[in-house]
Amino acid sequence: VVCASAHPQNYLFAPRNRPEGKVLETVGVFEAPKQHGKYETGQLFLHSVFGYRGIVLFPWQARLYDRDVVSPVTEISENAAGHGSKEVKGKTHTYYQVLIDARDCPHISQRSQTEAVTFLANHDDSRALYAIPGLDYVSHEDILPYSSTDQVPIQHELFERFLMYDQTKVPPFVARDTLCAWQEKNHPWLELSDVHRETTENIRVTVIPFYMGMREAQNSHVYWWRYCIRLENLDSEVVQLRERHWRIFSLSGTLETVRGRGVVGREPVLSKEQPAFQYSSHVSLQASSGHMWGTFRFERPDGSHFDVRIPPFSLESNKDEKTPPSGLHW
Repeated sequence: VVCASAHPQNYLFAPRNRPEGKVLETVGVFEAPKQHGKYETGQLFLHSVFGYRGIVLFPWQARLYDRDVVSPVTEISENAAGHGSKEVKGKTHTYYQVLIDARDCPHISQRSQTEAVTFLANHDDSRALYAIPGLDYVSHEDILPYSSTDQVPIQHELFERFLMYDQTKVPPFVARDTLCAWQEKNHPWLELSDVHRETTENIRVTVIPFYMGMREAQNSHVYWWRYCIRLENLDSEVVQLRERHWRIFSLSGTLETVRGRGVVGREPVLSKEQPAFQYSSHVSLQASSGHMWGTFRFERPDGSHFDVRIPPFSLESNKDEKTPPSGLHW
């Protein structure tokens, strides 16, 4: 979809449709990735895994709990779900809220749909769920930065609402007041706080939970979360996801087991050419907190199966939430 040329100038190319077929046109020039420090609002980038063009809106500081990193002193602790696990220390890691170029969305085959941020309605219909498509959360190391002389280099309905061109700045796209107001107003359901990661037999699972809010339904409180999951094959062997097995523990004392084929109606194949798959889903509890964990069952080419652990993660509510999410209101 978007590819770099082999030219020494490191130009970035994207396909353009023509009657006789696709040709490549220059869209920008690659820059050196930042080893230290953060990318600024307005930074153009290519996603190193999913290949789409995007632009940085603002950073989030997350706590990354990586079960693949063994600390010098490993303690065994019981979590709320009642099963023993290694105590994992979180470290601060930078993620970014970004806009995806709409021209690239149809070609991102390894996503269940164009990534969207979902939020609850703030009116009487307590189950109404809304989505803003083309919004993603991207880890610092997934960003391949580039520059462009195009004043509207990204096609997204929010691009010109949130950003404006200023040739005196580097990068030359700066936040409008509407972006700052939107971030501040919708902070409760945009915020990315914890990231959980674990690798089993060269399949890495990354989970990011988001608290969405509480709604009243039939005289009880229902708390909602969404969670984003990324599966990555770190090996060259082709594998296919066949089943999911979830366990969901609620602070109210209930333990629910969920089994099913694939994820979001898909049984993705992870290969050397397309090593990653990402999707989002939702869960609700009648308690203000809980835990989720489980396994994904994968199949190898020879027909054998193996289970990949989903790292346990907490479902926590934002107790200090003052107002309901306000969607796209400014």
